[in-house]
Amino acid sequence: MKQPLPPYIYVTLPNGIRFAGVRRKDACVEHCGVAVLAGSRNESLSQEGLAHFVEHTIFKGTGRRRSWHILNRMELVGGELNAYTTKEETVVYSTFPKGHLDRALDLISDLVMDSRFPSEQIDLERGVVLEEIDSYLDVPSEAIFDDFDELIYAGSTLAHNILGNERTVENFRSADCWAWLERYYTPSRMVVFYSGPLDPEKASERVARYFGSLDRPENVHSEITPAVLPPFDVVKDISSNQAHTVMGARVGGLRSEDRHTVALLTNILGGPSMNSLLNVELRERHGWVYSADASTALLSDTGLLTIYFGCDKHNVDKCMRRVGKLIAGIAEGSITDRRLQAAKKQYLGQLTVSSTASEGSILSVARATLILGLAMTRSEIEDAVMSVTTEDIRLVARQLFPVSRLTLL
Repeated sequence: MKQPLPPYIYVTLPNGIRFAGVRRKDACVEHCGVAVLAGSRNESLSQEGLAHFVEHTIFKGTGRRRSWHILNRMELVGGELNAYTTKEETVVYSTFPKGHLDRALDLISDLVMDSRFPSEQIDLERGVVLEEIDSYLDVPSEAIFDDFDELIYAGSTLAHNILGNERTVENFRSADCWAWLERYYTPSRMVVFYSGPLDPEKASERVARYFGSLDRPENVHSEITPAVLPPFDVVKDISSNQAHTVMGARVGGLRSEDRHTVALLTNILGGPSMNSLLNVELRERHGWVYSADASTALLSDTGLLTIYFGCDKHNVDKCMRRVGKLIAGIAEGSITDRRLQAAKKQYLGQLTVSSTASEGSILSVARATLILGLAMTRSEIEDAVMSVTTEDIRLVARQLFPVSRLTLL
């Protein structure tokens, strides 16, 4: 009897580039791309925003393609070419109808291996990035998270705004972009990923064909985990119609043993379901907010658990007190075994639903491979979640005290 294929296939090319692939036999859409361990935490002070700027300008021309050809290469077959930057990684990838994998790999390898960053295109894209910064600052409910990061990670590169700022972006030149590519887009810091109907081992052979010649010298990089700073309570007047508040604290990162406990606690507090504690308490019971949620931003070595709510300025203190009581209650044991079992069932059900989104799934696999070496299987995740105890939840909730707070009025 033929054995089923494992959920993920991992291959390391001779030059050190890693490949992670998953087969979806009946899929009519494929995804492939490259994840690079290079983000805003790798920037110096004068480089703030450079990782993101390179992500934008990497599409502006290579040794054999102009920007127009790059933009049209996947679109002409109905596909898409995308990219994004985080604090720790940059991802360039494509989604396309099945049958065009070579086309996508040829393009993406050309971008990461031979981008030229032509000056005239750099100047044009600079304006685009500055507009992106302005539009982001116009949305306080989003910008407040960057402001919170600046406070909780103060004095470290994790405080950098991923988009950068007007001063730094105005100074970026082609040489800066090329130097960044040479320093960080190296084989050991890259994972090429694939999801689609093709056997992943065959896909890895195609990856080797296009990426196997990359031989940039490796540089030694050691990330420093920022020290945990004293809690803060900051209120800023931005003359907004609504008050926006983020409360949160440092938690363990992706490598921490309690990351699944953190995920469960976050979901119980303010996950996407209407029965989250924050939604029930702040919206349904008191009508103080339109939305309130909890989220985590886990990095390789550290992370944040944050709670956000927007409300009338007169209700900020009342909301804060209620949030504090909820967390204190959990720290004292308010989550019973029965409640925890229900929370586990809900959380695992949400993971099942989200796993049907093939693009998000393979991007998660790529990130896990990049940072942890491999992605957990579904059964491994279920085992880890089901092993969380009420005492684990209580101990993680205790780590949130004292909670830091930032409010924009």
